[in-house]
Amino acid sequence: MRKLTLTAAALAASCLLPLSAQAQEASCGEVSITQMNWASAEIVTTVAKFIMEQGYGCTVSAVPSDTVPAMASVAENGEPDIVTELWQNSVGDVYERLIAEKKLKQAGEVLVPGGVEGWWLPAYLVEKHPELATIEGVMANPELVGGRFNNCPEGWGCRVVSDNLIRAFDLEASGIEVFNHGSGETLASSMAAAYADNEPWFGYYWGPTVPLGKFDMVKVDLGGYNEAAHTANQNKDNPDPKPSDFPTAKIFTAVLTELEQREPEIADLMSKMSFKTDTMSALLAWKDENNASAEEAAVYYLTNHQDEWGPWLSDAARERLAKLLQ
Repeated sequence: MRKLTLTAAALAASCLLPLSAQAQEASCGEVSITQMNWASAEIVTTVAKFIMEQGYGCTVSAVPSDTVPAMASVAENGEPDIVTELWQNSVGDVYERLIAEKKLKQAGEVLVPGGVEGWWLPAYLVEKHPELATIEGVMANPELVGGRFNNCPEGWGCRVVSDNLIRAFDLEASGIEVFNHGSGETLASSMAAAYADNEPWFGYYWGPTVPLGKFDMVKVDLGGYNEAAHTANQNKDNPDPKPSDFPTAKIFTAVLTELEQREPEIADLMSKMSFKTDTMSALLAWKDENNASAEEAAVYYLTNHQDEWGPWLSDAARERLAKLLQ
């Protein structure tokens, strides 16, 4: 634990301290990467930042963002260089346009086999009231789900999709109030509080995450996946939203085409950087149980899963990090 704590402290301060002697031997300039505001993305960015700085000698800035603002920033400002934890079923039209214009390039799948998202209820609620397993059953019995739908925060890609689904189902007409959360933290805490008291909870969530790892939740059947409807529901100005379930999502990293030309080793790194979904879920559970920071979770991953991240790196970067983490 002492070694882990010391390494975590070094990692947390890596943006302030000089690069290691080994890293200074590398040749890399300035690189920017998104810092999305959910737990798995925090760990992904922290691991990537540490590897780029101490393995490749880059000067890395982590830019706080969400899916929609990140796409707008790339389109308008040509930054950041790296956008990670993009959910394919929530990226929207701007992403597709940036790919078509060759300003952005899809790098690699950052979580494999991917993620799950949808509208959820606690298992104990569905076991007691099986009719709640479908959206029709939920809308016919709003009092059984607490009369509230817990929606995504503003700026998240899921907010656009869920807002359109709310209109498609005419959810509020059934007597269910839509509560728009101000942050991912309040969305998660609302689920945890309901579960602790064995109370109803109905809302959007996704995995891999701590809540879906800790709590037994049932995904509400929204009537099946309709690709055309789901694609249209990613547009906030969709004039006629249609019902569709959420598909299993590919989760990937995208890089500026310009970064591939300027820092080819970093673009190659991001194309290979891929976490197993099960590993990430276990890592999130460890972080929660130990009240650990993203930096400490990143160190835990780096020191315990070298077989996973080693193949991402160039030989020289792998050697530099091996010296640092031994």
